[in-house]
Amino acid sequence: MTNPLPSPFRTDSAARRFSKGDFPQTLVGFVWRISAWDQFWLCLISLAVSLLDTAPMEIQRRIVDQAVYSGSFNAIVWLAVIYAAVVLAEGLVKLLMNIYRGWVAENAVRILRGSITLINDEQRQHQQAGTGERGVEAAMIVAEVEPVGGFSGDSLSEPLLQAGTLVSVFGYLTYLNPLMALASLIAFSPQLVFVPLMQGAINRRVRRRIAELRAASANLLDEHAEAVRLAQEARFQEVFRLNMGIFELKYTLNFLMNLTMNFGTIGILALGSWYVIKGSFEVGTMVAFVSGLRSVSSPWGSLVNWFQNAWVTASRYDVLQDTIRAQEMPIAESKVR
Repeated sequence: MTNPLPSPFRTDSAARRFSKGDFPQTLVGFVWRISAWDQFWLCLISLAVSLLDTAPMEIQRRIVDQAVYSGSFNAIVWLAVIYAAVVLAEGLVKLLMNIYRGWVAENAVRILRGSITLINDEQRQHQQAGTGERGVEAAMIVAEVEPVGGFSGDSLSEPLLQAGTLVSVFGYLTYLNPLMALASLIAFSPQLVFVPLMQGAINRRVRRRIAELRAASANLLDEHAEAVRLAQEARFQEVFRLNMGIFELKYTLNFLMNLTMNFGTIGILALGSWYVIKGSFEVGTMVAFVSGLRSVSSPWGSLVNWFQNAWVTASRYDVLQDTIRAQEMPIAESKVR
């Protein structure tokens, strides 16, 4: 890339297309080639958001302590004004980040659709595409590029934002009380076991579902002989079974994550109350811990969802690559295989 400015200031990206000879081999390679500088700027914005996300907890703690111990209404008013300013700044930065992400995602979709069209045009110059091939092309252009392109918008900024928020929140909680911060981390430890296992099962089902849908779309425009119809019905039944398995695993995963999060909150409330009764803890500090746990719940869930999306999108991109490589084979080679 010759222009280091963010994508909204570039004028050459709309004409960007990949031919079958230079189409990126991996999802990471695709994202890098179309939006390297965009990812850099989005990461900077994400870091700013993650830092701003921690400030309200400290302001809340100070407001509560002022109300309970000092009783200075003027100080509370000033803290409330600062709180409002921080929230407004964070909201505006998030707005900028989300719009920028949307631009990158839609630009990636536009590039993918143009590239697939170009590759199929090149293929038709050498051989006549069948109805099955045209069906695959239609599915790729209309539907399958959407999730791949959409992932480009938050491929780096999303995990950096959520991980940065987790680090900043836990760093702040450690500063307040290391023991309670450790208790908060322990509450998350079961998720380190069941999340990867269940996510792996989801990923395997998603990849099989994509393969079944691709095979079904390839036959949609064929003449529906009895054998073809029965094969299609079998594929749709398998897709239904795989989708139900994905739903069961996904919602069970969400249930277990929420359960461990709520148990962690109960533990923090009990431990914090004990500290308050002993007089070694201020009420505002316990409020900050409870607020911190609530703040951690959202980025942790978003981070897990990002990993889910990353695996699914990588599988979709691999399927796109498989189709493109299959189209590159000469007719004779295709018949032999």
